[in-house]
Amino acid sequence: MEQLNWAVLGTGAIANEMALAFKAMGRTLGAVGSRSPEKAAAFAKRYGAQKAYADFREMFTDPAVDVIYLATPNNTHMEFLRAALAGGKHVLCEKSIALNSRELADAARLAEQRGLVLAEAMTIWHMPLYKELRRMVGAGELGRVQMMTLNFGSFKEYDMQNRFFAPSLAGGALLDIGVYALSLARGFMESQPDRVLSQMRPAPTGVDEQAGILLMNRQGQMATLALSLHAKQPKRAMISCEKGYLEILEYPRADRALWVDAATGAQRVLAAGEAASALQYELEDMERAVLTGDAGPMRLGETADVMALMTTLRREWGLQYPGEVW
Repeated sequence: MEQLNWAVLGTGAIANEMALAFKAMGRTLGAVGSRSPEKAAAFAKRYGAQKAYADFREMFTDPAVDVIYLATPNNTHMEFLRAALAGGKHVLCEKSIALNSRELADAARLAEQRGLVLAEAMTIWHMPLYKELRRMVGAGELGRVQMMTLNFGSFKEYDMQNRFFAPSLAGGALLDIGVYALSLARGFMESQPDRVLSQMRPAPTGVDEQAGILLMNRQGQMATLALSLHAKQPKRAMISCEKGYLEILEYPRADRALWVDAATGAQRVLAAGEAASALQYELEDMERAVLTGDAGPMRLGETADVMALMTTLRREWGLQYPGEVW
């Protein structure tokens, strides 16, 4: 494929991972921007980016930039999405792509008006394993999905100044780790869940540090989610189908699943892709969407469904971030 020119906004851990993904693909980043010009310059030097902006906002109107990868804190996404899309740039934005459904709908509308691709950098949409598993489910090879159980727990330093617990940075378990569990669940459900029950325990700052969530859609498919920023859990998914079940560990970037046949108990490993190449798959799918004009594989519709669930949950919890408009 033709190669597009990318700019990265942000120089944190995930931006560094994305730069390494470009390097693994034999590619060079076009540009990098940060609120700190010094950090941008150091990042550009480390990864061989062609340009480091003295003012990161220059990337929004730079004619050399085709796509912007947005890797800044959740609470800044909407401001930068608007600026990038208004400047005619395609955008791949780190999760959570926005704070709520209203924001995402506004960004999607602007992208559509400008004929641009807008997508969330959600590994679950792009891993070859999930593409193959969804194909198998769609073909009836595993039977219909009936129920899923999903765990994601991280033990974060219990410092209320940490971004994970800061309301001003849109912290909390739901937007940081719950978005993965909800995306996996939505990806294997035939329709959007329309019944949602939950329990949430707040951190001292008021953001959600732990939650249990139960989902069901109109077809009766169910999912249970257990999320925590204050207790370690395995990133484990169990997808129960009519003909057996799938067990997937480290599911955000999974490259294999264990299939257990319901009738015989026989086990087999299903494998596709490489976990280490997770961000490369995102980049490749994004470039393909831009160059072909087919943004379907970026799954913005399902991203919007997940955002709707997160918005519903936070409304029920009374968890609204500073300055947020529902």
